[in-house]
Amino acid sequence: MIALTLAEIAAATGGTLRLDGTDATSDTVIAGASHTDSREVAAGDVFFAKPGEFTDGHLFVPQAVEAGAALLVVERPQQAAVPQLVVADTVDALGALAHEVVERVRASGVLKIVGVTGSNGKTTTKNLLRAILERVGPTIAPRASFNNEVGAPLTMLEVTDETRFLVAEMGASGIGEIARLIRLATPDIGVVLKVGLAHAGGFGGIEATQRAKSEMVTDLPSSAVAVLNADDPRVAAMAALTPARVVWFGMGTDAAVHASDIHVSADGTSFTLHLASGESRAMHFRVLGEHHVMNALAAAAVAEEWGVGIDDIVSALESVRLAERWRMEVMGGRDGVTIINDAYNASPDSMSAALKTLAQIAAPGQRTIAVLGEMSELGEFAGEEHDRIGLLAVRLGISQMVVVGQEARRLHISTINEGSWDGESAIVDDADAAYDLLEGLIGPGDLVLVKSSNSAGLRHLGDRLGGRYS
Repeated sequence: MIALTLAEIAAATGGTLRLDGTDATSDTVIAGASHTDSREVAAGDVFFAKPGEFTDGHLFVPQAVEAGAALLVVERPQQAAVPQLVVADTVDALGALAHEVVERVRASGVLKIVGVTGSNGKTTTKNLLRAILERVGPTIAPRASFNNEVGAPLTMLEVTDETRFLVAEMGASGIGEIARLIRLATPDIGVVLKVGLAHAGGFGGIEATQRAKSEMVTDLPSSAVAVLNADDPRVAAMAALTPARVVWFGMGTDAAVHASDIHVSADGTSFTLHLASGESRAMHFRVLGEHHVMNALAAAAVAEEWGVGIDDIVSALESVRLAERWRMEVMGGRDGVTIINDAYNASPDSMSAALKTLAQIAAPGQRTIAVLGEMSELGEFAGEEHDRIGLLAVRLGISQMVVVGQEARRLHISTINEGSWDGESAIVDDADAAYDLLEGLIGPGDLVLVKSSNSAGLRHLGDRLGGRYS
C-alpha cells in the first residue's frame, strides 16, 4: 500500500481514530499490507476485523496485535495498545480505502486498470494477463480467486506508486456486486468472457446473470475499452449497453482478435493467434483444454490495446503451464496414468468443457474415467443441468463414470438412462469412498478427470490420486 497517515486513512474511511495508550499521532504513517486474516498479518500491517458468517474478526485482534499490526480497523473499540479506526462497517471501510489508494496512484497518470468478469475463465484470464503485463511493467493481480467485495479491494490495496497495471478480477453472485467493485476502481478496459449458469441459483436465472455481468461495461467512460466475447450472444449484446469502444475476441474471423488452425492434444492447444493489427503467430498454449484458448484471446486483446507486441504476448502465453491450482492440473504419470484435477469449481459450462477435453485428448483405445461431483449454486436449474452433463458424458463416449455425493445423483441416473450401461457408472457417498473404489478401478494408461464444485471437496481427491500415481 502507498504510505498514508492515520488521519488520511480515517478521512478516507469515515472512521473515528482512537490513539489511547499508544505512541501514535494522527500524522503517523502506515504503509503496510492490509489483511482480514490475522494469520497473514506482519509488522506494520493493517488488520480489518471483518465479521464473518461463522466467526468474527474481532476475536482475532490479539493475534493480529501480537503479529505486529500497526492499525486495527474495527466496528467496536478493542482492548489493545494499537491505533484503532472505529468504523460502521469494516467491509465498506476496506473498499473506501482501496478506492482512495487507487485514485491517488491513478492521479500520477501511470496506472492502468483492467477489470475481468464472466461466468467462467476469470481466474485463468487474470493469470494470463499478469504473465503478459509483468513483462512490460510492475503488475498487481489477485491471489487465487480474490474477486469479491473483500478480495478485490485487498488486491487494490497492494498498488503502489510504481504499479503500472492493476488486473482486477470481478466476480458476483448477485445483481449490483460488480457495479460496486467498478466504483472502487473503474477499469480502463473491461473484459466480459462469458455468460453462463454459474451461480444461477443466486442470480435467479440466465437473464439476471447477463444483467449482472453487463455491469462491467455499462458504466465505463467513452474513453475506455470493452473487450467482449463475439461468440457468446449474451456478451455480444452488451455492445449496445456501453459508451466504451468495443474490441471483439472469438474463434471466428469477424472478431478482431481470433484463433485459427486449432489442434488440441494432451500437451495443450496449438493455434494461430490473430491480433487486431493484422499480425499473426503460430503458438502452442500449454494450458490444457481448447476452452482456455478464448481466455488467451481475451488477454491478448487487452495487451494489444496497451501496446504490447505480439512477440511478447505469444512468449508470455506460451510460458504459462497451469491456469491455476486445481484447474485442469495434470498429475500422475506412473504406469501411464494421467490425472486431470479440475475440481476447484464447476458450472455447467466448465463441466461440459472439461468432459469434452477428456474425450478430445484421449488416445485411440485409451480408457477415460470421469470422477464427477455436484455443481453447486444452480438453484432450480440443478436437476436438469446435472441430467444434461450425464447425457453429454455418454455421448462423448467416456468409458467410466464415478459420481461422488448424493447431491450429484442425477448425474449417475441420467448416465445410466442414456447409455443403458452395466457398471460403467458408479455412485459413492464421499471422496474417501471414491478413492477406495478408484484404487481398484484405475489401470495402466487410464486418463482420469476429477471435476466438481469447490464445495464437494474433490480437489483433495484429485491430489490424492495424483500423489498415488506420481
